[in-house]
Amino acid sequence: MDISPANKRNISIIAHGGAGKTTLSEAMLFNAGATDRLGRVDDETSVLDYEPEEHKRKISISAAVHHYDWGGNMVNLIDTPGYSNFLTETRDALRITGGAVVILSAISGVKVQTEKIWEFADEFEVSRIAFVNKMDRERASFFRAVDDMEKVLKVKGVPVQMPVGEGADFKGVVDLVAMKAYIYKDDLSGGYDVEEVPEGLKTQASRMREEMVAAVAETDDGLTEKYLNGEDIPAGDILKALREGVLTRRFIPVFLGSAFRNMGVNLLMDAVNLTLPSPLDKGTIRGVIKGKDPSTGEDVERKPEASAPFSAFVFKTIIDPYTGKLSIFRIYSGTLHADSTVYNPSRGVKERLSHLYLMEGKKTREVSRATPGDIIAVAKLKDTYTGDTLSDVEEPVVFQPFPPVNQGLSYAIHPRTKSDEDKVPVAMAKLMEEDPALDFRRDEQTNEFLLSGVGQVHLEVSIEKLKRKFGCEVELKTPRVPYKETIRSHVRVQGKYKKQSGGKGQYGDAWLDLSPLARGKGFEFVDAITGGSIPRQFIPAVEKGVREAMHSGVLAGFPVTDVKVTLYDGSFHSVDSSEMAFKIAASMGFKKGMEQAHPVILEPIMKMELNVPDDCLGDCIGDINSRRGKILGAEPKAGSQTIQATVPMAEVITYASDLKGLTGDRGIFTMEFSHYEEVPTYLSQKIVAAAHQEKAKS
Repeated sequence: MDISPANKRNISIIAHGGAGKTTLSEAMLFNAGATDRLGRVDDETSVLDYEPEEHKRKISISAAVHHYDWGGNMVNLIDTPGYSNFLTETRDALRITGGAVVILSAISGVKVQTEKIWEFADEFEVSRIAFVNKMDRERASFFRAVDDMEKVLKVKGVPVQMPVGEGADFKGVVDLVAMKAYIYKDDLSGGYDVEEVPEGLKTQASRMREEMVAAVAETDDGLTEKYLNGEDIPAGDILKALREGVLTRRFIPVFLGSAFRNMGVNLLMDAVNLTLPSPLDKGTIRGVIKGKDPSTGEDVERKPEASAPFSAFVFKTIIDPYTGKLSIFRIYSGTLHADSTVYNPSRGVKERLSHLYLMEGKKTREVSRATPGDIIAVAKLKDTYTGDTLSDVEEPVVFQPFPPVNQGLSYAIHPRTKSDEDKVPVAMAKLMEEDPALDFRRDEQTNEFLLSGVGQVHLEVSIEKLKRKFGCEVELKTPRVPYKETIRSHVRVQGKYKKQSGGKGQYGDAWLDLSPLARGKGFEFVDAITGGSIPRQFIPAVEKGVREAMHSGVLAGFPVTDVKVTLYDGSFHSVDSSEMAFKIAASMGFKKGMEQAHPVILEPIMKMELNVPDDCLGDCIGDINSRRGKILGAEPKAGSQTIQATVPMAEVITYASDLKGLTGDRGIFTMEFSHYEEVPTYLSQKIVAAAHQEKAKS
């Protein structure tokens, strides 16, 4: 792969779900000869949407990588998901590409997911161009889509093309730089005839060209002077200014066409070559990327040069039950050969790389070497995961890992059989390698397996993959709330166990003082025995008996917490007393004491931070209040509001889907455990009744 970094492009295709990202990507691959047919999502012939779960839902679930050669450039293309449950994959792809094609639907304009993706692109300083798709569809409007982009995304769109017809009359595009019309053949081949601008469009085309020149001239003082002096600006200068405007993210050139009918796609591919950055352009200083020295923590720079020390970032992992793990990474510097040994400073281990592959959707193509700007896959790395850095053994560097993903929805998963229960932990560990947006754990109190993800569809897809890839069948159920019990009063009780059945008996007598502790203090045991009323060897048994009794409270069988137990008196029998007798006596005493000390149920309270659009603030605050939540504050933040609140966990178990409905899928939130609080009496009675009913069933 001896291609200069200047002739490489790494691009993500981004937009909301249903805008046509995969269809456009398939057309680009077909035009470049990377595929031999025009893949379609609907008939399951796409080389990029190849997972059964994608076929079932007709959407992209994971980012798919392919490449093509066009006009002397090698372009690595990543087709990204657009639905909110899978945007982590899109964020990760934008981190390593540097350039993006943003699709705007000529029918629906900009939707919520595009706003979220746009924020990711801003965060990673990604250079962008726009493509108004579906110009052949009924109710299509190029100008409405451009206007929507400027209003919603708050960016300056500069049309460099205009349509020849719209909807059923769409025939091609007018190139406003060359002032030529490209009229496409209706055979999906991408073929076209170059003609003069149609007579009825000349006036509008001239006006739009004037607006385009005025916008791009601002990138250069010399061009600005020429424009103000009324001089003609050559096409070459306009193209150069377009590139400068994209690289500096000053404006967004807007192209148009129909990906489904392969119209305008070839001109978009030319624009990718012309305007989007090469590896030499990524970053503020000609492609330089910064990391840290893993030993000293000092800043380290890597230049996109083949002779520089090797460095790469792993942005995706694919797990296949038959072929194993495939790690996909972007090379930032240096040259990588097959059978190389590299260092993973993220884990402090060396990895042996055997074969190097280029990704081609589901398939791979082996290569012998790779250089800066290449996106490469390697199989069976033992200790390397998504977000890790790979670097030169002698000159290591570590790049910033991906931030943690907020899992907004959790479900309990119940294996169908004992065999499934044994397989689930191992299978889930592999699934989480592939999808870092998942979290899997066993709740110590409820003893349930909990699976957390971004949303309902995300979890459903994960369960389907669990069955298909690893043969594990499970059911999703609403998780139990980990309630606890405590006491409100101070009591003194006697726990006495006496058993005589001929021969040696059992005798234990323990006097306990129970008192409530402050929230979050847990359990405290105090030995206040004096005068030998209970021999020292039996004291630990008393504490053990109390601890075991605390596993199940007297109200609903929930664990007991925030209780102080003082052993202050008792008696023993020189022959019949034993550790077991004192353990039972302590357990009996504790249960009796709880009943007398006004027991109550505690519920977990979650701390939440919500980011919602300004127009949804009132509805969201009202909703939090209706869930027994407490609003701690709200602050404006760039067209949105950030709400701080505490809410009982029982009220927000399925909050991810509820917030989606409240905000039109524009709100996001994070949630973490805060503390326990007493449950209101009217709810406590319901919880106790439900717990007894469940116990009766079992």
